[in-house]
Amino acid sequence: MASDRKVPEGRLARLALLASVGARSGLGALTKDSSAAAEKATEVLGRMRGLAAKVGQIASYVDGVIPEGGSEPYQHALAALRESTMTSSFREIRAIIEEDLDGPIDRLFRTFEEQPFASASIGQVHKATLEDGQEVAVKVQHPGIGRAVDSDLKSAALLEPLASMAAGRKVDSKVVLEEMAKRLREELDYVLEAERQEHFRVVHAHDEKIRIPAVVKERSSARVLTSHLAHGATLDGVASRSEAERRAFAETLWRFVFKGNLVGRMFNADPHPGNYLFGEDGVVTFLDFGCVEPIVGARWENAVGLHKAALARDEAGFAHFAKRLLHTEGGEWEKLAVAFSRACFEPIFSSPFHVTRPYAASLVGRMKEMARAVRKLPKGERVPVPRGMVFMNRLQFGFYSVLARLDVEVDYAAVEQRFMREADLL
Repeated sequence: MASDRKVPEGRLARLALLASVGARSGLGALTKDSSAAAEKATEVLGRMRGLAAKVGQIASYVDGVIPEGGSEPYQHALAALRESTMTSSFREIRAIIEEDLDGPIDRLFRTFEEQPFASASIGQVHKATLEDGQEVAVKVQHPGIGRAVDSDLKSAALLEPLASMAAGRKVDSKVVLEEMAKRLREELDYVLEAERQEHFRVVHAHDEKIRIPAVVKERSSARVLTSHLAHGATLDGVASRSEAERRAFAETLWRFVFKGNLVGRMFNADPHPGNYLFGEDGVVTFLDFGCVEPIVGARWENAVGLHKAALARDEAGFAHFAKRLLHTEGGEWEKLAVAFSRACFEPIFSSPFHVTRPYAASLVGRMKEMARAVRKLPKGERVPVPRGMVFMNRLQFGFYSVLARLDVEVDYAAVEQRFMREADLL
């Protein structure tokens, strides 16, 4: 997966690659119990990068996305894609750095490793040092990735599975696609990502368990993002640690996500396992702030109300705020949407709670059931998707799948009560 390959940019070229693995949609090939097919699909998605690789990465760790029967060979093969996509050549990467930062690379950095140590759907990361000896990670966009993403955003073959994971098919599709396009295009703006990374650093500045690398602004641009280099173990590497250690990690993860939502008023909608580095004593370093959703106005107020009701085990209050947050208008869809939201909050209502892989998969299953139910709704019944909510399900599914790998019971309500009281939200 580490060989240098150019990103195919045109829409027809990208669709042809999908067709080469028999995929009518981004997940259409992930159904046959075949290791050879799984490896071929992984190779193609990694070569494409962009949204295609993102679909594959999500499928690699979100429980319930890949249909039963195809799950085992695909999750095994796609693990390589989760760790790294194909890389771009150093010659092209160097050209982008020198153009964006307006200088030769050997004057911008004391040392710079030509071989990237990570490569993802939008960019790849190189180790370097600054003049003062500070070790840094330099994330650089794959050349041509902007056009590739634009091509993908015009392709129903790739948007359909992402939209399905975000909100269910045929649910206010215009709003879904607009929100997806906005967030995904923002991932191409490293200036915006740097601002959001610093925002999360401020929100969690006094939490000794949460670490977010500092941005080096003078070595960053729209296509280059330089941060202090972070170290730590992977999620797979800590999954076998002691129960106490895994519980500490799960508490840190919960605090990062929901303190970011409720106190920082932003959530990071990309809970990719590769974005977490695990240290000792519950310390977690968080990476990648490209896909971040602001939580503003009445939406934030309703989100706080929803969490407070869950902490109080107030079923009626929870349903009230869920309806307001989801903009429902009664009818069968409202019942389905509120019930789904309630299922997502089970870790708070039933805290202490053990997030398991079957539980995480059940949420994806419920979303699929809701998508099927939409087709049976009475004619004319409105199915709203409030703007700003599209990526919440992606966060929920992915985050719970990460917690499930830690496989431990945690008092999530107590974790949430502590930071909400500190912020005067309780």
